[in-house]
Amino acid sequence: MTYTRRTMFTLAAALAAAPAARAQTSPYAAAAAYSAASNGVSMLVMQRGKILFEDYPNVGGVGQAWELASGTKSFSGVMAAAGVTDGLLALDETCAATLPEWRGDGRAAITIRHLLTLTSGIAGGGIGRPPPYAEAIASPLATAPGARFMYGPAPFQVFGEIMRRKLNGDPLAYLQRRIFDPLKITPQRWRRGQDGYPHLPSGAALTARDWAVFAQYVLDGAKGLDRAAMAAQFEPTAANPGYGLTWWLLRPGLKGPSPRSGIDAGAVPNAEAEQIVMAAGAGNQRLYLARKRGLVIVRQASGVMRALRGQGPAWSDKEFLTLALG
Repeated sequence: MTYTRRTMFTLAAALAAAPAARAQTSPYAAAAAYSAASNGVSMLVMQRGKILFEDYPNVGGVGQAWELASGTKSFSGVMAAAGVTDGLLALDETCAATLPEWRGDGRAAITIRHLLTLTSGIAGGGIGRPPPYAEAIASPLATAPGARFMYGPAPFQVFGEIMRRKLNGDPLAYLQRRIFDPLKITPQRWRRGQDGYPHLPSGAALTARDWAVFAQYVLDGAKGLDRAAMAAQFEPTAANPGYGLTWWLLRPGLKGPSPRSGIDAGAVPNAEAEQIVMAAGAGNQRLYLARKRGLVIVRQASGVMRALRGQGPAWSDKEFLTLALG
Protein backbone atom coordinates (compact mmCIF):
# COMPACT_ATOMS: atom_id res chain seq x y z
CA MET A 1 0.00 0.00 0.00
CA THR A 2 1.39 3.42 -0.99
CA TYR A 3 0.38 6.21 1.35
CA THR A 4 -0.53 9.01 -1.06
CA ARG A 5 -2.83 11.75 0.12
CA ARG A 6 -5.65 10.15 -1.87
CA THR A 7 -5.02 6.75 -0.24
CA MET A 8 -5.08 8.22 3.25
CA PHE A 9 -8.21 10.26 2.48
CA THR A 10 -9.93 7.11 1.25
CA LEU A 11 -8.83 5.13 4.32
CA ALA A 12 -9.95 7.90 6.66
CA ALA A 13 -13.34 8.05 4.95
CA ALA A 14 -13.74 4.29 5.20
CA LEU A 15 -12.92 4.38 8.89
CA ALA A 16 -15.42 7.14 9.51
CA ALA A 17 -18.14 5.27 7.66
CA ALA A 18 -17.44 1.76 8.99
CA PRO A 19 -20.13 0.58 11.41
CA ALA A 20 -19.10 -1.14 14.61
CA ALA A 21 -19.25 -4.88 14.05
CA ARG A 22 -21.68 -6.80 16.20
CA ALA A 23 -19.65 -8.61 18.85
CA GLN A 24 -22.15 -11.42 19.28
CA THR A 25 -21.83 -12.53 15.63
CA SER A 26 -18.12 -12.01 15.10
CA PRO A 27 -15.39 -14.66 15.18
CA TYR A 28 -13.60 -12.22 17.52
CA ALA A 29 -16.44 -12.28 20.06
CA ALA A 30 -14.65 -14.42 22.64
CA ALA A 31 -11.57 -12.19 22.62
CA ALA A 32 -13.80 -9.10 22.88
CA ALA A 33 -15.61 -10.57 25.89
CA TYR A 34 -12.30 -11.37 27.58
CA SER A 35 -11.12 -7.80 26.96
CA ALA A 36 -14.37 -6.22 28.18
CA ALA A 37 -14.22 -8.21 31.42
CA SER A 38 -10.81 -6.63 32.15
CA ASN A 39 -11.82 -2.96 31.89
CA GLY A 40 -11.65 -3.04 28.10
CA VAL A 41 -13.02 0.03 26.32
CA SER A 42 -12.08 -0.73 22.72
CA MET A 43 -11.10 -3.63 20.50
CA LEU A 44 -10.48 -3.22 16.80
CA VAL A 45 -9.24 -5.70 14.19
CA MET A 46 -7.95 -4.45 10.84
CA GLN A 47 -6.51 -6.29 7.86
CA ARG A 48 -4.96 -4.53 4.89
CA GLY A 49 -6.65 -1.28 5.89
CA LYS A 50 -10.13 -2.80 6.25
CA ILE A 51 -11.84 -2.94 9.64
CA LEU A 52 -13.01 -6.50 10.30
CA PHE A 53 -14.31 -5.90 13.82
CA GLU A 54 -14.94 -3.10 16.31
CA ASP A 55 -16.26 -3.20 19.85
CA TYR A 56 -16.49 -0.35 22.40
CA PRO A 57 -17.73 -1.82 25.69
CA ASN A 58 -18.03 -0.26 29.14
CA VAL A 59 -17.26 3.47 28.86
CA GLY A 60 -15.67 3.21 25.41
CA GLY A 61 -16.70 4.99 22.23
CA VAL A 62 -15.53 5.16 18.64
CA GLY A 63 -14.31 8.76 18.95
CA GLN A 64 -12.89 8.40 22.46
CA ALA A 65 -9.10 8.59 22.88
CA TRP A 66 -7.41 6.63 25.64
CA GLU A 67 -3.94 7.04 27.09
CA LEU A 68 -1.59 4.44 25.67
CA ALA A 69 0.84 4.57 28.62
CA SER A 70 4.00 2.76 27.48
CA GLY A 71 2.29 1.90 24.23
CA THR A 72 3.60 5.38 23.35
CA LYS A 73 7.18 4.09 23.22
CA SER A 74 6.93 2.57 19.75
CA PHE A 75 6.36 5.99 18.19
CA SER A 76 9.98 6.77 19.04
CA GLY A 77 11.26 3.85 16.99
CA VAL A 78 9.42 5.07 13.91
CA MET A 79 10.49 8.66 14.62
CA ALA A 80 14.09 7.43 14.69
CA ALA A 81 13.57 5.76 11.30
CA ALA A 82 12.26 9.08 9.96
CA GLY A 83 15.35 10.77 11.40
CA VAL A 84 17.59 8.30 9.58
CA THR A 85 15.68 8.94 6.34
CA ASP A 86 16.02 12.70 6.76
CA GLY A 87 19.75 12.56 7.53
CA LEU A 88 19.29 13.70 11.12
CA LEU A 89 20.84 10.64 12.73
CA ALA A 90 22.15 7.10 12.34
CA LEU A 91 21.06 4.32 14.67
CA ASP A 92 24.65 3.40 15.46
CA GLU A 93 25.97 6.91 16.02
CA THR A 94 26.96 7.64 19.58
CA CYS A 95 24.65 9.73 21.71
CA ALA A 96 27.75 11.69 22.73
CA ALA A 97 27.92 13.09 19.20
CA THR A 98 24.95 15.22 20.25
CA LEU A 99 25.43 15.17 24.04
CA PRO A 100 28.88 16.56 24.90
CA GLU A 101 28.05 15.85 28.56
CA TRP A 102 28.60 12.14 27.79
CA ARG A 103 32.01 12.39 26.14
CA GLY A 104 34.14 12.07 29.25
CA ASP A 105 32.96 8.75 30.71
CA GLY A 106 31.61 5.30 29.85
CA ARG A 107 28.44 6.80 28.37
CA ALA A 108 30.53 7.88 25.37
CA ALA A 109 30.03 4.37 23.90
CA ILE A 110 26.22 4.42 24.07
CA THR A 111 24.51 4.55 20.68
CA ILE A 112 20.99 5.59 19.73
CA ARG A 113 20.30 1.92 19.00
CA HIS A 114 21.31 1.09 22.58
CA LEU A 115 18.87 3.72 23.88
CA LEU A 116 15.88 2.48 21.91
CA THR A 117 16.50 -1.23 22.54
CA LEU A 118 16.78 -0.44 26.28
CA THR A 119 20.32 -1.82 26.42
CA SER A 120 22.15 1.49 26.94
CA GLY A 121 23.33 0.69 30.46
CA ILE A 122 21.40 3.73 31.74
CA ALA A 123 19.00 2.75 34.51
CA GLY A 124 15.46 2.93 33.22
CA GLY A 125 13.96 4.90 36.10
CA GLY A 126 10.55 4.56 37.70
CA ILE A 127 7.87 3.17 35.38
CA GLY A 128 5.20 5.79 34.81
CA ARG A 129 7.40 8.66 36.05
CA PRO A 130 9.48 9.99 33.14
CA PRO A 131 12.27 12.28 34.37
CA PRO A 132 12.74 15.72 32.81
CA TYR A 133 15.10 15.69 29.85
CA ALA A 134 17.94 17.35 31.79
CA GLU A 135 17.63 14.81 34.60
CA ALA A 136 17.57 11.93 32.11
CA ILE A 137 20.83 12.95 30.42
CA ALA A 138 22.43 13.30 33.85
CA SER A 139 21.78 9.60 34.54
CA PRO A 140 24.96 7.63 35.32
CA LEU A 141 26.00 4.44 33.61
CA ALA A 142 24.83 1.38 35.54
CA THR A 143 26.24 -1.36 33.31
CA ALA A 144 28.14 -1.72 30.06
CA PRO A 145 26.19 -0.71 26.93
CA GLY A 146 24.61 -3.73 25.27
CA ALA A 147 25.06 -6.01 28.25
CA ARG A 148 21.67 -5.81 29.93
CA PHE A 149 18.02 -5.03 29.17
CA MET A 150 16.70 -2.40 31.61
CA TYR A 151 13.12 -1.29 31.12
CA GLY A 152 12.06 2.23 32.01
CA PRO A 153 11.42 5.77 30.76
CA ALA A 154 14.82 7.49 31.10
CA PRO A 155 16.39 6.28 27.80
CA PHE A 156 13.38 7.60 25.86
CA GLN A 157 13.72 10.98 27.54
CA VAL A 158 17.41 10.99 26.57
CA PHE A 159 16.33 10.30 22.99
CA GLY A 160 13.88 13.20 23.28
CA GLU A 161 16.71 15.54 24.26
CA ILE A 162 18.86 14.28 21.38
CA MET A 163 16.04 14.93 18.92
CA ARG A 164 15.34 18.33 20.48
CA ARG A 165 18.95 19.39 19.94
CA LYS A 166 19.17 17.97 16.42
CA LEU A 167 15.93 19.67 15.41
CA ASN A 168 16.42 22.78 17.50
CA GLY A 169 12.75 22.28 18.19
CA ASP A 170 10.04 20.08 19.66
CA PRO A 171 10.38 16.31 18.93
CA LEU A 172 6.60 15.90 19.01
CA ALA A 173 6.14 18.58 16.36
CA TYR A 174 8.53 16.61 14.13
CA LEU A 175 6.67 13.34 14.77
CA GLN A 176 3.36 15.02 13.99
CA ARG A 177 4.59 16.61 10.77
CA ARG A 178 6.66 13.68 9.55
CA ILE A 179 4.49 10.66 10.49
CA PHE A 180 1.08 11.59 11.87
CA ASP A 181 0.00 14.32 9.45
CA PRO A 182 0.37 12.17 6.30
CA LEU A 183 -1.68 9.47 8.06
CA LYS A 184 -4.30 12.02 9.21
CA ILE A 185 -3.69 11.12 12.86
CA THR A 186 -3.97 13.70 15.63
CA PRO A 187 -3.41 12.55 19.22
CA GLN A 188 -6.12 14.01 21.41
CA ARG A 189 -3.65 14.47 24.26
CA TRP A 190 0.07 14.03 24.93
CA ARG A 191 1.55 14.56 28.36
CA ARG A 192 4.48 16.94 28.85
CA GLY A 193 6.88 17.30 31.74
CA GLN A 194 7.49 20.32 33.92
CA ASP A 195 10.25 21.25 31.48
CA GLY A 196 7.59 21.62 28.79
CA TYR A 197 8.96 18.79 26.66
CA PRO A 198 6.83 15.83 25.56
CA HIS A 199 7.04 12.53 27.38
CA LEU A 200 8.30 10.05 24.79
CA PRO A 201 7.95 6.86 26.86
CA SER A 202 4.29 7.45 27.76
CA GLY A 203 1.46 9.97 27.69
CA ALA A 204 -0.02 9.81 24.18
CA ALA A 205 -3.81 9.43 23.92
CA LEU A 206 -5.23 8.11 20.63
CA THR A 207 -8.48 6.58 19.45
CA ALA A 208 -8.43 2.90 18.56
CA ARG A 209 -8.86 3.78 14.88
CA ASP A 210 -5.91 6.19 14.85
CA TRP A 211 -3.68 3.67 16.63
CA ALA A 212 -4.73 1.07 14.06
CA VAL A 213 -3.91 3.38 11.13
CA PHE A 214 -0.41 3.91 12.56
CA ALA A 215 -0.03 0.14 12.99
CA GLN A 216 -1.15 -0.51 9.41
CA TYR A 217 1.47 1.96 8.19
CA VAL A 218 4.18 0.10 10.12
CA LEU A 219 2.86 -3.28 9.01
CA ASP A 220 2.99 -2.14 5.38
CA GLY A 221 6.67 -1.26 5.81
CA ALA A 222 6.37 2.46 6.61
CA LYS A 223 6.71 3.47 2.98
CA GLY A 224 9.17 6.30 2.45
CA LEU A 225 11.22 5.54 5.56
CA ASP A 226 14.66 3.95 5.62
CA ARG A 227 14.19 0.20 5.16
CA ALA A 228 17.08 -0.87 7.39
CA ALA A 229 15.91 1.42 10.19
CA MET A 230 12.40 -0.03 9.96
CA ALA A 231 13.73 -3.62 9.86
CA ALA A 232 15.63 -2.83 13.05
CA GLN A 233 12.32 -2.29 14.86
CA PHE A 234 11.80 -6.05 14.93
CA GLU A 235 15.36 -7.32 15.42
CA PRO A 236 15.94 -8.93 18.85
CA THR A 237 18.95 -8.19 21.01
CA ALA A 238 21.09 -10.67 22.90
CA ALA A 239 20.05 -8.95 26.14
CA ASN A 240 16.35 -9.58 25.46
CA PRO A 241 15.19 -11.80 22.58
CA GLY A 242 11.69 -10.43 23.17
CA TYR A 243 12.42 -6.76 22.54
CA GLY A 244 13.50 -4.95 19.39
CA LEU A 245 13.77 -1.23 18.74
CA THR A 246 10.85 0.01 20.91
CA TRP A 247 8.63 -3.01 20.02
CA TRP A 248 7.96 -6.19 21.99
CA LEU A 249 8.67 -9.36 20.01
CA LEU A 250 6.45 -12.21 21.12
CA ARG A 251 8.82 -15.14 21.24
CA PRO A 252 10.46 -17.47 23.77
CA GLY A 253 12.95 -15.71 26.02
CA LEU A 254 10.96 -12.49 26.26
CA LYS A 255 11.82 -10.54 29.41
CA GLY A 256 8.87 -8.39 30.44
CA PRO A 257 9.09 -5.13 32.37
CA SER A 258 7.73 -6.62 35.60
CA PRO A 259 5.92 -9.73 36.88
CA ARG A 260 2.62 -7.80 37.02
CA SER A 261 2.91 -6.32 33.54
CA GLY A 262 0.70 -8.97 31.95
CA ILE A 263 3.31 -9.52 29.24
CA ASP A 264 3.52 -13.30 29.17
CA ALA A 265 3.36 -13.49 25.41
CA GLY A 266 6.57 -15.45 25.00
CA ALA A 267 4.29 -18.44 25.66
CA VAL A 268 1.70 -17.58 22.99
CA PRO A 269 1.38 -20.59 20.67
CA ASN A 270 3.06 -19.97 17.29
CA ALA A 271 3.74 -16.30 18.16
CA GLU A 272 7.20 -16.37 16.62
CA ALA A 273 6.01 -18.19 13.50
CA GLU A 274 3.13 -15.71 13.20
CA GLN A 275 5.69 -12.87 13.58
CA ILE A 276 3.62 -11.14 16.26
CA VAL A 277 5.01 -7.91 17.68
CA MET A 278 3.32 -5.42 19.95
CA ALA A 279 3.31 -2.07 21.67
CA ALA A 280 2.14 -2.40 25.27
CA GLY A 281 1.27 -0.12 28.14
CA ALA A 282 0.01 -0.07 31.71
CA GLY A 283 -3.61 -1.05 32.11
CA ASN A 284 -2.99 -3.61 29.36
CA GLN A 285 -3.10 -1.21 26.44
CA ARG A 286 -2.13 -3.35 23.48
CA LEU A 287 -1.33 -2.92 19.80
CA TYR A 288 -0.58 -6.27 18.16
CA LEU A 289 0.81 -6.70 14.66
CA ALA A 290 0.38 -10.28 13.43
CA ARG A 291 2.77 -9.66 10.58
CA LYS A 292 2.39 -12.99 8.78
CA ARG A 293 -1.40 -12.56 8.63
CA GLY A 294 -1.27 -8.86 7.82
CA LEU A 295 -3.47 -8.29 10.86
CA VAL A 296 -3.66 -5.38 13.32
CA ILE A 297 -5.40 -5.78 16.69
CA VAL A 298 -5.94 -2.81 19.00
CA ARG A 299 -7.05 -3.29 22.59
CA GLN A 300 -7.50 -0.38 25.01
CA ALA A 301 -8.68 -0.22 28.61
CA SER A 302 -9.49 2.28 31.31
CA GLY A 303 -7.60 2.56 34.58
CA VAL A 304 -4.00 3.36 33.59
CA MET A 305 -3.21 5.06 36.91
CA ARG A 306 -4.75 2.23 38.94
CA ALA A 307 -2.68 -0.23 36.94
CA LEU A 308 0.51 1.71 37.70
CA ARG A 309 -0.34 1.30 41.39
CA GLY A 310 -0.72 -2.43 40.88
CA GLN A 311 -4.51 -2.35 41.20
CA GLY A 312 -5.59 -3.34 37.72
CA PRO A 313 -7.39 -6.56 36.70
CA ALA A 314 -5.54 -9.68 35.62
CA TRP A 315 -4.55 -9.91 31.96
CA SER A 316 -2.87 -12.52 29.79
CA ASP A 317 -1.60 -11.83 26.27
CA LYS A 318 -1.49 -15.58 25.78
CA GLU A 319 -5.18 -16.03 26.58
CA PHE A 320 -6.32 -12.99 24.60
CA LEU A 321 -4.33 -13.84 21.46
CA THR A 322 -5.33 -17.47 21.61
CA LEU A 323 -8.96 -16.35 21.50
CA ALA A 324 -8.38 -13.61 18.91
CA LEU A 325 -6.30 -15.68 16.50
CA GLY A 326 -8.05 -18.99 16.95
